[in-house]
Parts: sequence; C-alpha cells; structure tokens
Amino acid sequence: MSEQAFLARLPVWLSHWLGYRPQTPKPLPSYLVWLWSFIAGFCGLCVLQAIFNYSDYFAGRGVPGIIASYGASAVLVFGAMESPLAQPRALIFGHFFSALIGICVTKLFSLMPDEQKFQSLRWLAASLSSAIAIVVMSITQTTHPPAGATALLPATDDAVWSLSWYFLPVVLLSSAVMLAVALLVNNIQRRYPVFWIAPPKPQPVLPSASSK
Repeated sequence: MSEQAFLARLPVWLSHWLGYRPQTPKPLPSYLVWLWSFIAGFCGLCVLQAIFNYSDYFAGRGVPGIIASYGASAVLVFGAMESPLAQPRALIFGHFFSALIGICVTKLFSLMPDEQKFQSLRWLAASLSSAIAIVVMSITQTTHPPAGATALLPATDDAVWSLSWYFLPVVLLSSAVMLAVALLVNNIQRRYPVFWIAPPKPQPVLPSASSK
C-alpha cells in the first residue's frame, strides 16, 4: 500500500493534519504564505526553547536552550516546506545521523593522549564530521542542509560536547517538536508534509485519442 493510499484510509480529521489532500491544493497568495511562515517559525522556535530553557530536567544536564542548527531548519520546515529537504524523513534522520557522526568523530579525536593536541585539532574533527554527514545523508536520501551544522557542533561547541551521547536524544526531541509544530500550524491553510518517506511516483502520461 502506498503512502498516499494509507493516508486516504484514515479519518479526514486526522489525515488532513498529516498532510493528505485528495486534490492538490491551490497556492495561497504570497502575503498569506509570509504570514503563516512567520507564525509557524515563531511558534516552533518558542516551543523548542521553552522546553529546554524552563525544564529543570534539561537545565540540570546543561542542555543548551536551543541547538543552533534548528534555526536553519525552521527556514525550511516553515518557509520552504514543499522542498524535499524539508520533509519529515530529512528533518528527523538528517539531524540524527549528523549528530551521531559528529559525536563519534569527535570522540575518536578525543582519544589522543594529549588534551592540548585534541583541542588544537577540533577544527579538523568538525570539518570531517560535516563531510561524512553530507555523504551519509546523500546515501540515505535524508539530506537536510541544517544538519551539516549539527554534525560539527560536538567539535565546535563546548556545551554540546559536554552532553556527550545525550546529544542524540536532545536532537531527536528537537526534531520531533519541530515536526509537531509544523503539522499543526502548516496545515491550517497550507499543506505539510508533501510526503513522509518518499515522494509520490509521477503518474504515467496516457496517449490522447487524437494521437492514435
């Protein structure tokens, strides 16, 4: 069963908020697109920062108020949401794979016996992490440009580096919150996502009667 066929079987009140439309919606006037992009971006980033800034659970673990790369994700998910780079698969897995690569590469560099040497080569760990993340996202079809910054943060940001492996659930939660806000706000007058896993296959063009 295709993704669209599955969503079509769900109740209308549910499938609408998951991005399903029986017909392609008409484009909105530009001023409405700008308005909803502003509202969605503001709400998404406020919710994300409220969770990490005002939760004793996260504050006690030294979690930053926001992972900086999600500011760039907001541009895609709320402002360019029809782009393949903004779809849930890219948002969730692009950030997660990049965070995992960033932590693993930086931890390998940290195994150097000389702490001063490790500190002097963190720039190299950051570059290598992002380069590997680019390839992994391409192979897995999860390319999400802001995730390139997620990959280098363990090597460049001391607050993120101190999180160690806890960086991974923080990134997953951040992506999930961003996605939840996008589903709620983007689907009021717009449509998100265009697809969840893979873009719909184009329909074959049937020959017209006049061409026979």
